[in-house]
Amino acid sequence: MNFRIARPSDAPILAAISIEVWLGTYIRRGVNAFFAEYALNEFTSDKLKALLEDRNEHVIVSENEDGLDGFIRVSHGKAAPVANCPTMEISTLYVRPRHHGKGLGKALLEQGLDYVRASGSPSVWLTTNSENTSAIAFYLKQGFEKVGTTHFRIQDQAYLNDVFKRAC
Repeated sequence: MNFRIARPSDAPILAAISIEVWLGTYIRRGVNAFFAEYALNEFTSDKLKALLEDRNEHVIVSENEDGLDGFIRVSHGKAAPVANCPTMEISTLYVRPRHHGKGLGKALLEQGLDYVRASGSPSVWLTTNSENTSAIAFYLKQGFEKVGTTHFRIQDQAYLNDVFKRAC
């Protein structure tokens, strides 16, 4: 596993990984127009390039001999949806499904936590869909604790998410 800071030229790759992971994780039965439109509008090269150029965002990628296989995004200045959380959020931790179970998610998380510690934050928070039992189990195993709930919104739809926090 090789880790490095993401570059703007990585934006199309990160968009492709995001679509793959997001659809594979949250769309369980079939892709309908509502979710297809969301994914195609949300995970674009232009949006990810802008994110990579935002000084409040820090993205670390995992790279193998063929290309990128995952990434973690840490955001500064993000107010948590529950009390007693810092303003440092793990906004995204995506690993291509074919690389699951190889320790890549844990290694990316450690890279992100190292960055959080170096930034001086005493802790970090994140959210995950309340039905994403594998992610919940992963975060609990990595020392996160559930501290509340919130909703992820797409237009007029709301999806229950759990909020987790971990000391660094």
